Amino acid sequence: MAKILVTGGAGFIGSNLTEALLKQGHSVRVLDNFSTGKRENVVYEMKYPGLEIIEGDIVDRKVCRSVLEGIECVFHEAALPSVEQSVEDPLTSNRVNVEGTLNVLVAAKEAGARRVIYASSCAIYGDDPALPKREEMAPNPLSPYALGKYVGEQYGRLFSRLYRLETVSLRYFNVFGPRQNPDSAYAAVIPRFIHALLRGDSPVVFGDGEQSRDFVFVEDVVRANLLAMSQGRLYGDVMNVASGKNLSLNQLLRVLADILDSKISPIYRDPRPGDIRHSLGDGERAKRLLDFTPTVELKTGLERTVTYFMKKRKEAAER
Repeated sequence: MAKILVTGGAGFIGSNLTEALLKQGHSVRVLDNFSTGKRENVVYEMKYPGLEIIEGDIVDRKVCRSVLEGIECVFHEAALPSVEQSVEDPLTSNRVNVEGTLNVLVAAKEAGARRVIYASSCAIYGDDPALPKREEMAPNPLSPYALGKYVGEQYGRLFSRLYRLETVSLRYFNVFGPRQNPDSAYAAVIPRFIHALLRGDSPVVFGDGEQSRDFVFVEDVVRANLLAMSQGRLYGDVMNVASGKNLSLNQLLRVLADILDSKISPIYRDPRPGDIRHSLGDGERAKRLLDFTPTVELKTGLERTVTYFMKKRKEAAER
């Protein structure tokens, strides 16, 4: 089994990925500064002795060099993932998402790692009206976050060409599922909606609610990452990780209301700067290169996510 590093391994996607790798028998080293990741997401020590947790930051080059020692494969999930936050504070967004990614790539090259799998984003496509979004489309970032993710992809390609470090960038569409944080001011829409409905509050929709998103369940995203680790040589390849279906936020609210048997109406506010109108991913390249197709239907994923949040709410009430 491989020795693997997961940056941001205590976060939403990173912790789900870490657990999947441990279940496969790999030794996993998690690097996280716990600014957005949660320690409770990686409390596996007794169950999975192959886990090592290091508190540190990808913006620290010494930390990156240290954690890469002996590592064969890197899953680079660490990031400041908020479009809104990047608009408010572009310098910090650049430092983490661009400089931090470069630190990871340099350290991986120096350590002789075989492959770096980079968590990129569909935000790179911007608001081009053409759907579905295909990887060959010209990028049109609308926020510092989106631009930073695109720069990370380009660094991956460059390192593959210059240093023969295997890299692959997975452009995540709108990932949702257990462990996603509903409490952050920059929380994604699904955990925010679920959290509000469970509290009996009106969900807040920025815009008219007719904007659409391609929602993909975290279990499918994890599987795409595992396939990206095991497939043959990949040198700078970029591919979408999407469901191939989109849904408006108003439709999403109706599905959630049905699951929760809720009659609560949303509150509509002005759109946020940097947000895109419609998103839908084409998955043909991931199918061809990784043999990846999503398997979890939206309603099934939403039901599992609601069950998770209801359980966490019950546990908090019992404390």
